[in-house]
Amino acid sequence: MCKMMFLRDFYHLRRECCCLLRSHLRRSFSLWSMKKDPDLESALSRNRRWVVNNQIKNIILRCPGQAAPVDHLQKKFKSLDLQGKALNWLKKYPCCFEVYLEDDKYHCRLTKRMMCLVEEEELARDMQEPTLVDRLTKLLMLSAHQRLNVIKLNEIKRNFGFPDDYLIRIVPKYPDLFRIVNYSGRRSSMEIELVSRKPELAVSAVEALAGQQNSEPCFSCTLPSTWVKSWERFHSFNETPYISPYKDPTDLVEGTKEMDKRTVGLVHELLSLTLWKKLSIVKLGHFSREFSLPEKLNVLLLKHPGIFYVSNKYQIYTVLLREAYSGSALVEQDPFVAVKEKFGELMQEGLHERNRRNHQANLNKNNNLGTAARRLEMRNDRDGRKAEEEDHGVKVDGLCDPEERKRFYKALFDDTC
Repeated sequence: MCKMMFLRDFYHLRRECCCLLRSHLRRSFSLWSMKKDPDLESALSRNRRWVVNNQIKNIILRCPGQAAPVDHLQKKFKSLDLQGKALNWLKKYPCCFEVYLEDDKYHCRLTKRMMCLVEEEELARDMQEPTLVDRLTKLLMLSAHQRLNVIKLNEIKRNFGFPDDYLIRIVPKYPDLFRIVNYSGRRSSMEIELVSRKPELAVSAVEALAGQQNSEPCFSCTLPSTWVKSWERFHSFNETPYISPYKDPTDLVEGTKEMDKRTVGLVHELLSLTLWKKLSIVKLGHFSREFSLPEKLNVLLLKHPGIFYVSNKYQIYTVLLREAYSGSALVEQDPFVAVKEKFGELMQEGLHERNRRNHQANLNKNNNLGTAARRLEMRNDRDGRKAEEEDHGVKVDGLCDPEERKRFYKALFDDTC
């Protein structure tokens, strides 16, 4: 009994702590503000639907026979940050998910077209392996001690295009570059360490673009010309020399312009390495020690609206690289993203097909209701006429009988009466 009371009090205390933490985060983040960009907000909306359905796809592929009970997916909905019924969500995308009934329970599997995209995705991932190796190498080179925690890296692995099994698919194949270490002995402290640096990769996206243009490395700004004050601040910031994020920051002092310049360059480089040129700010903050990020990273990002765009779409603070987008589309599309875009098109096709079916069903329903209403109106008119004639003493059914009609006219014109 005491044990049950202790557990109840413990869970109650933990729930209160979580609520307090969320409340604190909301208060601290509520001070953030940035003028909304409709195109970039649209890009986040489109990507959001893809992310959720991609996670559902991965869950289904991991299930026996690559078919998942809908009840099982319903239990995963909270972790996917979704509400409502899983069955309704799956039926919204009939081109992606096939729902069927088996043993009185609903199950879901991927459609044939979806499976073709899965195979295309695997092929693209195999072809992109050298790029993924360079990307992981650059991430480790950006870190302070040339190593990253595996658990933390797993949180953002999909942002960089790493497969779920990258620890056994990629890392062991390149022992001259990577190794798994655990200096503390704790399971949560397992890290990927860079064995040897590759100097040819220590070139940021800003420096690479400057090399192509034969100019000094500097940041780009894509703000409208009407943002006069923001442009002035950007030019003032851009006048100071660019500091490569691959440079050792130990000589830089926290809070100085040079350190801010290096931090902006680091976040810029991290976003450039991602597939969609965006990252969750909360997840980025998990690497504050590894990448020497300031405690108030949000404040620094908001100071540079010409370089970064901060959004609170779906109550998730996300930072995007402005220069990487033209409207709501990426300027340069990674081959892996091209496959994902096909997935998005398939989703849209399914939504369109479902909406068309619902629209036709509503039309048929309205037509049926209209026909029934017209029949009811005709019946009411007929009943009304019948009642009116009966009120005047005319027996409608009787006059229809020939013999009754003879008697009626005989009585009407008989002069003997």
